[in-house]
Amino acid sequence: MWIQLLLIVAIVILAAFMMRRTGADSHLAIRRLLMALFVIAAVLSVLFPQWLTWLAQLVGVGRGTDLVLYALIVMFLAFVYTQYRRNAALQRQLTLLSRKIALLEASERSAHRSAADDEAV
Repeated sequence: MWIQLLLIVAIVILAAFMMRRTGADSHLAIRRLLMALFVIAAVLSVLFPQWLTWLAQLVGVGRGTDLVLYALIVMFLAFVYTQYRRNAALQRQLTLLSRKIALLEASERSAHRSAADDEAV
């Protein structure tokens, strides 16, 4: 009984942290909806573990724990893929920003040199 309560509290707290706005969320509504569905499914699987076993047998998996493991593997691979895409986008942005800074510094140096040459004459 206590473990169920502890698991449900942990699920709800983690969901609350994950649904916070991070400022760059382009799909916030979809993410919140999926997170709400996940929380409901997680709480139901904690309260009624036989439901998870029934669902696993319905889809052709032997046990509910195996179904959870397979779902976690799929979710982990999706997470790795999205993090890879996000990292690649950040690297592109960083490269563009570095180039712009280098061009600005080069034009600033050029303007400073030409001003110094004009004063020398």
